[in-house]
Amino acid sequence: MRWKSEDTIFETMREAAVWADSIANEMYGRVFDGYETPDYKIAYALSFFLAQNQDFIVCTEVSYKKDRMIYKVWTTTGSLK
Repeated sequence: MRWKSEDTIFETMREAAVWADSIANEMYGRVFDGYETPDYKIAYALSFFLAQNQDFIVCTEVSYKKDRMIYKVWTTTGSLK
């Protein structure tokens, strides 16, 4: 699985949504499979953008690194069965 990780944090949901839309396009193009960020707004918007594609199974997770929360969003294809 290929991951992209960035430390960008936005002040508004609108800024995060614009950013997440560009990340979703890269994930649609299979540039990478997962994204991790300390900004919950980006993860939130990204998960909803990706869920619009019926071929993707969208997964999310929250973990802790260096005393801060890291939000992960990744996709798989196929069936959950």
